[in-house]
Amino acid sequence: MLPSQSYSNISLFQPPAFLMVGIPELEAIHGWISIPFSAMYTAALTGNCLILLAVRRTPSLHQPMYYFLSMLALTDVGLTLSTLPTTLALLWFDHRLIGFNACLVQMFFLHSFSVVESSVLLAMSFDRFVAISNPLRYAAVLTNNVIIRIGLAIVTRASVSLFPVPFLLKRLNFCPGKIPLSHSFCFHADVMKRACADITVNILYGLYVVLSTVGIDSLLIGLSYTLILRTVMHLASPRERIRALNTCVSHTLAVMIFYIPVIGVSMIHHFGRHLPAIVHTLVAYVYLVVPPVLNPIIYSVKSKPIREAMLRMLMRQG
Repeated sequence: MLPSQSYSNISLFQPPAFLMVGIPELEAIHGWISIPFSAMYTAALTGNCLILLAVRRTPSLHQPMYYFLSMLALTDVGLTLSTLPTTLALLWFDHRLIGFNACLVQMFFLHSFSVVESSVLLAMSFDRFVAISNPLRYAAVLTNNVIIRIGLAIVTRASVSLFPVPFLLKRLNFCPGKIPLSHSFCFHADVMKRACADITVNILYGLYVVLSTVGIDSLLIGLSYTLILRTVMHLASPRERIRALNTCVSHTLAVMIFYIPVIGVSMIHHFGRHLPAIVHTLVAYVYLVVPPVLNPIIYSVKSKPIREAMLRMLMRQG
């Protein structure tokens, strides 16, 4: 490979397509691996769509808490659909090529939905804080107009933050030939490292996006739970304390299954370069596939109104 300085005299090269590797060292059994992946994608889409329909068709669920849950479910549907086409095409049909521009589009939506999910989890923590600290003004604070504005702000924030990323990649020079990717989808850190050029700007902007979105969100979520715990400790009755904390269990689990894999992906990309390729791949799949599968299960198990609404809807269909 030539030094990055020498590429200033070479015309810009963008590959017509990237070559997706899939799950390294397990290529021979991709057909079998497609079975659990298909099951997880089906569970994610079915569970989240059921939550959306249950909230829409049940007037008693037209409350701020369930509106935010609908945002989370809609985000999980988008995150699932971002990786489903290329992953299943590779596992089912061994279709490994993805066009350069298609790769950038997939990457934009994949990371945008990740930022949206982080922001929705922050909004849900604010919802729990208001509900516990000031229940009498809960409906007055979180009106429908406020919730709509929060939703628009979340989408705008993610779109504006991620919009420059594809263009920063298009300015890079890539090495000629079929360039392999480490996953069955386009991940920013993965695509960026395939360039035969100086990627300092891309690294710094990627770090800025992570810190200004997921980083800040995680800190604010931690702050909100600190305030929630302080409020709960001032409640007179132990039963009231348990009941208040119980309303946060579902959200706490959702935060954990999202942020723990996010931290794992970040740590591996920065410090785990010598780990086997399959470790990078599996952690990325956990980050992108597992939360959309588990969130509907968590909320249907822990939230009695959601569970009953979903059961009524399924019984009507039957």
